[in-house]
Amino acid sequence: MSGLIISYRDGFTACPLPENIISFINGVTYRENPHITLEELSYLRVRHYDFSHRVAEGELIAARPLAEEMLDIFFCLYEQEYEIEKIRLCDHYGGDDERSMSDNNSSAFNYRTVADTDKLSLHALGRAVDINPLYNPYIVGEKVMPANALNYCDRELAFEHKIDKNDVCYRAFAAHGWLWGGDWKSEKDYQHFYKPEKSRFKTVISAAAGIFRK
Repeated sequence: MSGLIISYRDGFTACPLPENIISFINGVTYRENPHITLEELSYLRVRHYDFSHRVAEGELIAARPLAEEMLDIFFCLYEQEYEIEKIRLCDHYGGDDERSMSDNNSSAFNYRTVADTDKLSLHALGRAVDINPLYNPYIVGEKVMPANALNYCDRELAFEHKIDKNDVCYRAFAAHGWLWGGDWKSEKDYQHFYKPEKSRFKTVISAAAGIFRK
């Protein structure tokens, strides 16, 4: 990006974090750390269809090298009229991932660890996106996140907004080399798409094997 604004299409832009966004996220989803700086993040504006099939505006923060790629993915979803209920920064929920998911908010950056572990999440590096999380929960053992997603755990059932390998959302992310939490073996994260940086994490295989999770 070289610090410049990317105007990908009308309504689809990426830029360095504006001062008001820095103030908004500082101390919430962002804090000083040894892994990522504010300068390594981008602020994205995208359009999407909400659950009333009306065009809505969304915002995301992501790793700068992924910004244009993410704009391409979300533009593809927009062209296909794929419905995403809302896309808001997790800071609107105080950085609380459970609150964000239970409100079916789709989001990306949040400097945090994997749930119930001390491992850094790829969300902390702006390299993961959760889509319609209420309808596509994270399931490990008897635990379901968000907790109000019990009706959507049985993936053999047919229901709206379910992500599977036939879904437009899965195909859009997969076409850009993103991995999917629905492919994990010991746990499932159906909302979760992620793209590890090979130079930092060695190979995408290590991520798929479980080093990085939700």
